Amino acid sequence: MIDIADIEAARGRIAPYVRRTPVMEACLAREALPVSASVTFKLELLQVTGSFKARGAMNRLLGAPGGLGAAGIVTASGGNHGLAVARTAKVAGVPAAVFVPETVSPAKVAKMRSWDADVRIAGAEWSASNDAALAYVQETGATYFHPFADPLVVAGQGTLGLELLEQIDDLDTVVVAVGGGGLVSGLSTAVKARRPDVRVVAVEPVGSPTLKASLQAGEVVTLAEVTSKVATMSCRRTDERLFEIVRGNVAEIVLVSDEEMLAAAQWLWFEFGIAADLSGAASVAALRSGHPAFAESRRICAVVCGAGTEGASA
Repeated sequence: MIDIADIEAARGRIAPYVRRTPVMEACLAREALPVSASVTFKLELLQVTGSFKARGAMNRLLGAPGGLGAAGIVTASGGNHGLAVARTAKVAGVPAAVFVPETVSPAKVAKMRSWDADVRIAGAEWSASNDAALAYVQETGATYFHPFADPLVVAGQGTLGLELLEQIDDLDTVVVAVGGGGLVSGLSTAVKARRPDVRVVAVEPVGSPTLKASLQAGEVVTLAEVTSKVATMSCRRTDERLFEIVRGNVAEIVLVSDEEMLAAAQWLWFEFGIAADLSGAASVAALRSGHPAFAESRRICAVVCGAGTEGASA
């Protein structure tokens, strides 16, 4: 689907439009993480629009030939990709329509509308929203920006992997949240190309174990139901190309509950003043779980991939 050259090209292409987000040590906490390794947070929640999605959406805009028509951009999103598309459309000077599920964060809807996006609630989870977005494409001729199954989007997300490797010298484990699989696919492609010894651990909700179920089956499967309320990580089926990347690059998939992600978001807020959404706190939830995947790690990077007020307001 992509290789390291695609990610390097994406980095040069999007550099004027995205931030190089900082890292910080997870130290001096009242309640320490239950791992023997040192932990560094990659604060991608400080990215433009509040998540890594700004990278992929901007690369999709700048990397595709032919430009955009007057109908603008349409997508389906649990929240963060919709925000990135709304901002990308604003940069391009075209309209954006974003279809979201009923479980979307109202705060993210408000932010999308602040970027002048036309936000429409459609269905109980992302796949239903996506069907509505595709119907909108047929009606209007708008350009569809898939949130994960697009090589340009995946390459854009992969620039995060290049960046964190440059910032953390002695890294041996990266922990990252999974929804559809675009971030973990791009990030792991970059990491494995530059540092094949580094382990990539993915984190999925108990109520939406899309990639874990597919790996167990040996092929892409469609979940019978999605019970997680974390819209940004809920997806019934991944893309076959992403599945193959994950199968080759990801060492382990850790499942966490919605409640564990909320507790991790509250921990991040209390200990560090970091306002992460539940997907942003998923990597920390995995570390807090005591899962054996981290028993041999010495230096862990936990990607805090999305901003939100859940931990601060609970």
